[in-house]
Order: sequence, then C-alpha cells, then structure tokens
Amino acid sequence: MPQHYDIIGDIHGHAEELVRLLLELGYQRHGHGFRHADRMVLFVGDLIDRGPAIADVIQIVRSMVDAGDARVVMGNHEFNAIAFHTIVPGTTKQWYREHSEKNRNQHQATLDQLSTRELTDAIAWFRTLPVALELNGVRVVHAAWMEDRIGEINRSLDTFGPFTPEFLAEATRPCSELHAAVEDVLKGPELRLPSGYEIVDKSGHVRDTVRVKWYEQPAGRTYRGYHFGSDDVPDLAIDPAAAERLVGYSLDAPPVLVGHYWLTGMPVPLAANVACTDYSVAKNGKLVAYRWDGEIALSAQKFHWVGKE
Repeated sequence: MPQHYDIIGDIHGHAEELVRLLLELGYQRHGHGFRHADRMVLFVGDLIDRGPAIADVIQIVRSMVDAGDARVVMGNHEFNAIAFHTIVPGTTKQWYREHSEKNRNQHQATLDQLSTRELTDAIAWFRTLPVALELNGVRVVHAAWMEDRIGEINRSLDTFGPFTPEFLAEATRPCSELHAAVEDVLKGPELRLPSGYEIVDKSGHVRDTVRVKWYEQPAGRTYRGYHFGSDDVPDLAIDPAAAERLVGYSLDAPPVLVGHYWLTGMPVPLAANVACTDYSVAKNGKLVAYRWDGEIALSAQKFHWVGKE
C-alpha cells in the first residue's frame, strides 16, 4: 500500500474542482476515476449535497476506491443521507432523519440530481464506509479523532450491522452513547452556550451550541477562544463540567486530517499534528488537498488547492 497520501477535503458535488485538483496533483484518468503511480487519495467525506455535479463526484470517488486508488471516510452528509432515506420499521412516513424543511433543503441538490436508482445505489455504498482510517502513521476522520467515540461507533457497527435500522435507532436516540459518538466524530464536538446566548451559524441557523477546537485543552479557555467560527460567541469562561469529555489531541499522537469546518483563507495546520482540508469549496472557496509523505509535524507548504478564493 502506498505511504504517500493526498487527503482531499469536503467536495460537496463540485466535480469540476475535483478533476482540476487531481490533475494538478499528478493523477491521470483511469477508467471513471484517476490514478497516481505512487500515491493514494484519502477523502474526508461530504461528497454530496450543495454542489452541481454530485453524481459525477460519486462516480469518480467510488471508481477510485474500487480500483484501489483511494479510500474514503464517512462524512456527516453521508450519514444524514442514510438516515434520511431509511424508514423506521413498522411505519410508512417516519424516517431516522426527519423530512423537515431544514433537512430537505440541506439534501435537496442530491435529491434533484440523482435518479431513484442512483440514490438507492449511493446509499447502499455509503453504508460500507468507515468512520475513521489509520494508515501507515496518518489518521483521517471527518470531524474529530476521539478514540473512545470511534470505538463506540465501531463496536455498535459490529453489534447492529453497517448502518442498519437497528444501528440508526440507537444512533439517533438523543441520550445514547452512540448518538453522542456519532455527533462528536462526524459533526464535531459542541459545547452548549450559557443560558440566554445564541449564535447564527454559517448556514444561517440559530444555535445555542458551538463547535469547538477539540484538539486543544479547554481548561482556562473562553467559549469565543475555543470555538470554530465568528466573534459573536460570548467571551465567557467555559464551564469545566460542560467540557469534561474534551481532553485535546496529544502532540505524541499520529497526525490527523479532518474536513467539515468550512474554513477560509490560506490553509495552515490547526496544530503541529492536526490539519483541516475543508476550505469551503461549496461557498466559492477552495477545494484543498494535503500531501502527506510520512511527516509527523504537518506543514503549511504541503497544502494544495484549486478554487475561486
């Protein structure tokens, strides 16, 4: 197996940018996918929704995976799609992800672009995706590498089967350990804001929780300093009890690459051994890759990208 990996961030249906990035990285057409002589792509998930060419993205990525030229981890959009299209047994109009206006709008581009057959096939493939990968000294996960949470998901997959109705029933039960694990690993750990505080997120939704820098220690931090996002978060000390599950990511741990966080600007590592490759291609940003060649300390010089920003 190659030990040189190109970790590519959230694509969200932007096939044109994906093709441009792969070509610039030295990949060549191979069937419906792309191949490099001595490198492999690791995709961080969120292949679908929002963009104009979702079917093409799925075809390229799946072809590369089938040919052994890529691996892909599940993103929260793939998980949400599985839940959205899995009906609760014994019902006719109840799914594991509610068909609310908000949820449908988030998924609408995929519903519009894929035929029923294509959608059914894609959902079946999404069920086979791992939630995390560790290969030759590098880790890839969609939102947060948390050992105990990843272990909980994998044990539940062994118990219930790969994203089966039984798994989804437990994963969508708000007070379950599996629900907490899926939320943290695929959507990023969040902290509830102090009573009376709310923010408007990047999708325009009003929230009373914020995504946080899980790779750092929360002790002595404020909500504003510890979250991903804008400065409208209160600059108040974090309640230690609310953050006790957040222990940071050890500097001695293998480097980990994530997506998910809608970053902007020039790509740089988040920590010596943590980097994000999601730079908002679906909002006129960049489609970013990190070229990993065995280094323990990640470097800003290893990012490559295409896009409008």
